[in-house]
Amino acid sequence: MAVSALSHDGLVREHNEDSLVAGPFTLCAITTLTPQTLWFPVDDPVVVAVADGLGGHPAGEEASALAVRWLAHAAANLTTEAAVRDALLACNEAVYADADRDPERLTMGTTIAGVAVTDESVIVFNVGDSRVYRFDESGLVQLSVDDNEAPARGQIRSPILTQTLGGSWEVAPIRPHLVTQPLGDTARYLICSDGLTDAISDPAITAVLRDHDGGRAAFELWKATIAAGAPDNVTIALLNIAIREPSDSH
Repeated sequence: MAVSALSHDGLVREHNEDSLVAGPFTLCAITTLTPQTLWFPVDDPVVVAVADGLGGHPAGEEASALAVRWLAHAAANLTTEAAVRDALLACNEAVYADADRDPERLTMGTTIAGVAVTDESVIVFNVGDSRVYRFDESGLVQLSVDDNEAPARGQIRSPILTQTLGGSWEVAPIRPHLVTQPLGDTARYLICSDGLTDAISDPAITAVLRDHDGGRAAFELWKATIAAGAPDNVTIALLNIAIREPSDSH
């Protein structure tokens, strides 16, 4: 498995409140100048996820960092939908607990979206409006579910979220979205914050992924976001899975 990722402030926000986890590694509220690529064996559980701290709330960068670090710590156990759901429920409680310890962090919150890859399956999960897509010969398919209120007339997507990790004065329960896919021999997944999908369309993303892969694809998606004005932080992770049989040593 190869994960190519980058995270950027965009052109409007004062700082980056997005965070990323890939395997045991986390990138928290830090801007990367170029895509970074990490390689992982297919037979070990790996989590790749993006968390987007809530704008208009305090300490969004702290909430997103807490979420990805929590998943990095739990990664080895995230081999079933039930385990992923339990981890997200615990993460939600952890965000609230951390906020309660500091009055300046009250109502901090974050979205989360990602995949937990095992040797048999890919478990897709999300809470909020960060997204997970699968890309193959048939095109781009969104696997996550946007937690947004119904859009007003003229809106493509409402900015109001119906559930997040944290984000309220009192603990609010969550219902994570989960779907499991077979691992397959090859697969490509895009995990991103809404800084990408609010700036460029799915057809534009599809065009980039048809022409590019890995770090170059992440860079071209970032370039398209910048060209569109990049009004929000943008974090992009591209997961490429390729399973090959061991070569004959005779």
